[in-house]
Amino acid sequence: MAALTFKVTRQKPELIPPAKPTPHEFKPLSDIDDQEGLRFQIPVIQFYRNIPSVQADPVQVIRAAISEALVFYYPFAGRLREGAARKLLVECNGEGVLFIEADADVSLQQFGDNLQPPFPCLDELLYDVPGSCGVVNCPLLLIQVTRLRCGGFIFALRLNHTMSDAAGLVQFMAAVGEIARGAKSPSIPPVWERHLLNARAPPRVTCTHHEYDEVPDTKGTIIPLDDMVHRSFFFGAAEISALRGRLPPHLRRCSTFELLTACLWRCRTIAISPDPNEEVRMLCIVNSRSRFNPPLPKGYYGNAFAFPVAIAAAGELSSNPFQYALELIRKTKSDVTEEYMRSLADLMVIRGRPHFTVVRSYLVSDVTHAGFGDVDFGWGKAAYGGPAKGGVGAIPGVASFYIPFKNKKGENGIVVPICLPADAMEVFVKELEMMVSREDDDNSVPAGRIPVFISSAL
Repeated sequence: MAALTFKVTRQKPELIPPAKPTPHEFKPLSDIDDQEGLRFQIPVIQFYRNIPSVQADPVQVIRAAISEALVFYYPFAGRLREGAARKLLVECNGEGVLFIEADADVSLQQFGDNLQPPFPCLDELLYDVPGSCGVVNCPLLLIQVTRLRCGGFIFALRLNHTMSDAAGLVQFMAAVGEIARGAKSPSIPPVWERHLLNARAPPRVTCTHHEYDEVPDTKGTIIPLDDMVHRSFFFGAAEISALRGRLPPHLRRCSTFELLTACLWRCRTIAISPDPNEEVRMLCIVNSRSRFNPPLPKGYYGNAFAFPVAIAAAGELSSNPFQYALELIRKTKSDVTEEYMRSLADLMVIRGRPHFTVVRSYLVSDVTHAGFGDVDFGWGKAAYGGPAKGGVGAIPGVASFYIPFKNKKGENGIVVPICLPADAMEVFVKELEMMVSREDDDNSVPAGRIPVFISSAL
């Protein structure tokens, strides 16, 4: 299939300040927020269909709603400054967020039935304004709204990750949507209170945090950035059922997250073929909001997750039955408690806010329940909503997302964008096909249902 190409005409980027005066103050981020591994920009994209009964211009509606929402979320209109001991603070100065109005000579239908990453012409739909992508002294949000020929539109956003996690970002986007639909204020009032995730005095590391181990890259196994291939894989009920069928009965009640994560970790390890004696690492993003007593306040929009890590020798992971990987993932997820989060904040302060270990590491973030697709600016739910691509992060190629997805047959499932060097991707596809097609199992995936990369408009 020929790659989809189209022309995007952008207006000059503008700054949108809050609609009313807001306090000028300095607000420190939490000791979880400002770690090195979150000091990057994260891209999100939302596709909306034309609704003939809605005559309004999405650019005007969303521009005005952002300005109103920033009155409540005024830290987003400020700029980060770095203080002593690498502490990040927001100077709430009302400078505003970057906004781009654009038009594209393409219709939503031309993207095909399968709207999922990687998206064609992403750099045109979320334009990197020169000088805007720094972590400090730069806009904290960049938003581009692109009208499509069919009357639909694309809302693309880039967030400085130190400010919010997926749950916090969706909360802000939902607030913009509510105001766009006529609300005077957000239904969930935003809560700053970043001190709740600060280090104790004195700081004391009380848990094991292998995700921040200093691991030498002895064999050059940080993945090269050239020759990288981006592909997406769909996991529907049939694929999930086939994976469950590979487990002994007592483990079949595991969560879909555990199942998928164990499968991808194993397939990816075989694909990049590290030395069998070398450790490989699987970092699982775990939202800790509910693990506090009392839970973090509803409306808290800072980063509230940890990266607990499962570790195995590459050879053991590749040669052991599937349940070996699964049991390691289950144990890892249960590590995250309130004490773990307190200990993590303390570690950040003691060790100077380190980056998590990327050597022989793979990271997954499950946004299936984050609610990106539910964000409604007045044109209904998104046809696609969520991360704009896999492999993003302070170190590219290390992270994947689990994104809720309905394929063209109407089946609900999860789409996972994967980023690997071309030769490793070939091996990965073969391994994955073997995992989800079990000839000897009643639940095996029917022929032709293997979740090889979905045909997209690329």
